[in-house]
Amino acid sequence: MDGMLALVVSDETGCLVAGAGAYAECEELAATAPLAANDVVPTRLDVVARGSAVRRLCIDGVQVLIAARLADGAPHQAIDAALAHATAGCRRILSKQRRL
Repeated sequence: MDGMLALVVSDETGCLVAGAGAYAECEELAATAPLAANDVVPTRLDVVARGSAVRRLCIDGVQVLIAARLADGAPHQAIDAALAHATAGCRRILSKQRRL
């Protein structure tokens, strides 16, 4: 997780499903992910959301959110690469049609 503070998978209510990083950081990122995914970030949470990115993913009809938060000074390209990698992993693990 180069340059990342946390990377999480959450449900659409903000409940943490899986995370990499400090527990408190993962919990906070998961809880705010639905707000950021819907572009409804209250003013006070705007500061928290600045170094974060969220992707919405639907796998076999189930909505999940994948969110990442950058460490200070980390290149912003790191967040896109981390989210792309996590998205591919979630699709592979959670999909009904798995290759054996």
